[in-house]
Amino acid sequence: MIAPLLLVASLFVAPTSLAATITVAADGSGNYTTIQAAISAATTGTIITVKPGTYQGQVQIPASKSGITIQGSTGTSGDIVITGNKPQSTAGTAGSATVYNLAANTTIKGLTMQNTYGEGSQALALYAAGDRQTYRNVQMKGYQDTFLSWGGTGSSQIRQYVYKSYIEGAVDFIYGNGAVVIDSTTIKSLDRGSSNNGYITAAATNASNAYGILITRSTLQGPSAAQTVALGRCWHAGGAADAIGQVLVRESTLGGHIRQAGAWQDMSGFSWKTCRFNEYANTGSGASTGTSDRPQMSASTAANYTSQKYLAGSDGWNPVVS
Repeated sequence: MIAPLLLVASLFVAPTSLAATITVAADGSGNYTTIQAAISAATTGTIITVKPGTYQGQVQIPASKSGITIQGSTGTSGDIVITGNKPQSTAGTAGSATVYNLAANTTIKGLTMQNTYGEGSQALALYAAGDRQTYRNVQMKGYQDTFLSWGGTGSSQIRQYVYKSYIEGAVDFIYGNGAVVIDSTTIKSLDRGSSNNGYITAAATNASNAYGILITRSTLQGPSAAQTVALGRCWHAGGAADAIGQVLVRESTLGGHIRQAGAWQDMSGFSWKTCRFNEYANTGSGASTGTSDRPQMSASTAANYTSQKYLAGSDGWNPVVS
């Protein structure tokens, strides 16, 4: 896995005038036929509504476009599909991402982001590189490295909240160094036809940050064979010794595809025990039966590892749906 670079420069110049609401329709019935054109026109507070259809190619939201909303028009995420098939091996990590979101305070809801490249390379559906981003009722579909939260090297941390959504992949498909809450979401591990059907998370949380990836009130499902999928492994991005990943899976339903022994895995010579991996109050056939390598968080400690705690930061941000 290659540590991505964070681009901070604006990639587009906004026009001088714009309404607060924009409609995108591939058939020409809206203000624009592409999502990218609508983003280029947007200003803070703009709501971009996307009509049903398949929209090909990367969508980039520059850092200068903070505070915008992109939403599907129907409320059914499968009706609006943003799709690409570029791999990291030829396009780079950022270039492979079907949606590359560098902007703070953005909301994306009611649509699908997918990378159809498949096995053989990183190929991101979503690269989330801005703070205070919210994703609701979305689908993220990929194979390797589907969803990346990355705030750059060092201890500075960005935050994302994913609610009532769907994420699928096979290898390290929820990963990065951000503070990420995945709430009330279906997480599907694809079947590689192997005794090793991959890893759900690969956290690279900086050692100075208490919170990394939280999966809560969610459902982890196959169709992978029984006990062939790991909850995660310890990603020391670029070999950084201070990338002490933090992951908590709590109050979720775990399918039988989750390993009992080996639920947390080593990576690139670093033991999983160097990271901060825990579970709390999970249920289902894949929940821990008491093996020594399935660390369980105590109730008293779990009180400090809630969705609100992960996302509060220094500004008290709280997008969490109770």
